[in-house]
Amino acid sequence: MRTLLSLLTALIVGAPPLLAHHSFAATYDVNKPVTFSGAVTKVEFRNPHIWVFIDVKDGDKVTNWGCEGGAPIQLFRQGWRPDTLKHGDEISIEGFAARDGKPVCNMRVVKTGEGKRVFAGANDGGPGGTPAR
Repeated sequence: MRTLLSLLTALIVGAPPLLAHHSFAATYDVNKPVTFSGAVTKVEFRNPHIWVFIDVKDGDKVTNWGCEGGAPIQLFRQGWRPDTLKHGDEISIEGFAARDGKPVCNMRVVKTGEGKRVFAGANDGGPGGTPAR
């Protein structure tokens, strides 16, 4: 009985993160590559994926884009830290736009203001190839 109770507790506690995870193809479109630049407004370095928000200017219009990256542990192994990107940093992002047309993307590469390209996606490179170097 105790083992069954432990198993049920583990399933209940573990279910929300599993439900929150989604496939790339369900949310993003590999046929909609995007590249844009802007200032970092917020960084969420948490599971299951990091998020970077940037203000992108188009003339007088400013749009805040939400950009989903890889899992924190994957990025940590590649040298990322929670303070790698800071509020106000000017960056460029290469990725794939959301299917629903909202200003959301799955980022693959972040280019810093100093010109350094940093891989930001899953280790397998995701749709269309291998990680950028």
